[in-house]
Amino acid sequence: MTIRIAIVDDQALMRDAFTMMLEAQEDMVVVGDASDGRDGVELCRRRNPDVVLMDIRMPNTDGIEATRLIAEDSSLTTKVLMLTTFDLDEYVYSAVRAGASGFLLKDTPAKELVEAIRVIAEGNALLAPSVTKRLIEEFARQPSPGSSQPALPTDLTDRELEALRALARGLSNREIANEMFIGEATAKTHVSRLLTKLGVRDRVQAVVLAYESGLVEVGRNQVETTD
Repeated sequence: MTIRIAIVDDQALMRDAFTMMLEAQEDMVVVGDASDGRDGVELCRRRNPDVVLMDIRMPNTDGIEATRLIAEDSSLTTKVLMLTTFDLDEYVYSAVRAGASGFLLKDTPAKELVEAIRVIAEGNALLAPSVTKRLIEEFARQPSPGSSQPALPTDLTDRELEALRALARGLSNREIANEMFIGEATAKTHVSRLLTKLGVRDRVQAVVLAYESGLVEVGRNQVETTD
């Protein structure tokens, strides 16, 4: 399939560079770009891209608020890949809470960025750069102000809970299949049903819920980087 991409960044040179790089891929097309979050949200509502590359720090509406608006819009299927200058940018935690499917550094090699877009568009693997473990553990330790510990659905089967724990470790469908002694197609079905039951958009949000619900404890079950 052709992956439809939108680019939201307040730097024109960055938008142009991403566009040139992504348009060179046979399976990707850039459907538009915007210079701030407000225009980025409107762009997504008009074009409903598969993936939007979203800068965090922008004037007017920033990337976090734009991500929240996109994630809350039930008419959109767009997944957000956040771009940040610093690997421990304090805004990254808020971005993932807002509904981002993953994040990368702006200086990530082109090959890795392209692959990350494919991963997120497919929804078949958890994008886990080197800081993802620290990221998830951080907002597991620091719940949103005024929020209570979320509860998992009571109808989750033992196998679905096993799959959720595996997701929280960053395992791919193939690795989940090997661990659960099932076929990869069956593992994919387990994960798909699990996301539906949890009411989350993607695997990253499922991992967040696994930590915040207490199913996975920081320091005992760790998120690992996967390709």
